[in-house]
Amino acid sequence: MAVGSSSAGKWADAAITCIMLAVIVVCLYPLLYVFSMSISDPLAAARQEVWLWPKGFSLQSYKLVIDNPDIWTAYANTIFYTVVGTALNVVVTLLIAYPLSRRYFVLRMPLTLMIVFTMLFKGGLIPTFTLVNRLGLYDTRLVLILLGAVGVWYVLIARTFFESIPETVIESAKLDGANDLVILWRIVAPLSMPIIAVLILFYAVEHWNSYFSALIYLPSKELQPLQLYLVKVLVDNTQSVADSIVASEEKSLAIMQVKYSIIIVSTLPILLVYPFLQKYFVKGVMIGAIKG
Repeated sequence: MAVGSSSAGKWADAAITCIMLAVIVVCLYPLLYVFSMSISDPLAAARQEVWLWPKGFSLQSYKLVIDNPDIWTAYANTIFYTVVGTALNVVVTLLIAYPLSRRYFVLRMPLTLMIVFTMLFKGGLIPTFTLVNRLGLYDTRLVLILLGAVGVWYVLIARTFFESIPETVIESAKLDGANDLVILWRIVAPLSMPIIAVLILFYAVEHWNSYFSALIYLPSKELQPLQLYLVKVLVDNTQSVADSIVASEEKSLAIMQVKYSIIIVSTLPILLVYPFLQKYFVKGVMIGAIKG
């Protein structure tokens, strides 16, 4: 019986390994294909001869991307929105989640119900646009930062994590004369680095990939983020955008590669940052999922 169970376990492990390898291949192939297209010979890329590995070698498309000032303006805007927006998101999330995690807080349940209610029912696009316009946020940088200042789901995750911190630690700090802000900053926050790393990662990725809000509320080209520029190049296929990148007939072969190069340039920062936050990401998600 033990031999049969051991054999079945080995077959199960082999099946899981094969499935995970298949998932890895499916996830990595698009990235490898895009990178191969961006560095292949322009003629091979234009003929769609690249399917996995690069054919030939050329960095002409990256040179066109680097020489285009509009891309760097959009890049700087995205970095600003990501850094400032993520910092505000994390601070507001912690300030909301901490009191909701304390059982002695009188308004804990009513406020939690109000926050959860916003996950089910929202005002809609037109009322939100009207509100943004009346507040004077339309076509300003603040609209992308303040419009999504906090995520309800992330508040619930942070609250669950804070509930796992022993109450005795907080009570000891209060006996020493510390108030709630001091406790949050000096005790709870250092103990909550895994969940803070999760919040930073999630919020930063959302800001970096966001384009719809900019499409609605930012008509000014100089304020638009990189992802909106990428949408114009890839989805809308705006001819003026293509002409601004490829200005001469000698460079026309690289127009196909330019799209792939912009994709690589726009995703590279997230790919570089994620490995450093991965261990906190896994730990924070697992700890935050212990309680409901």
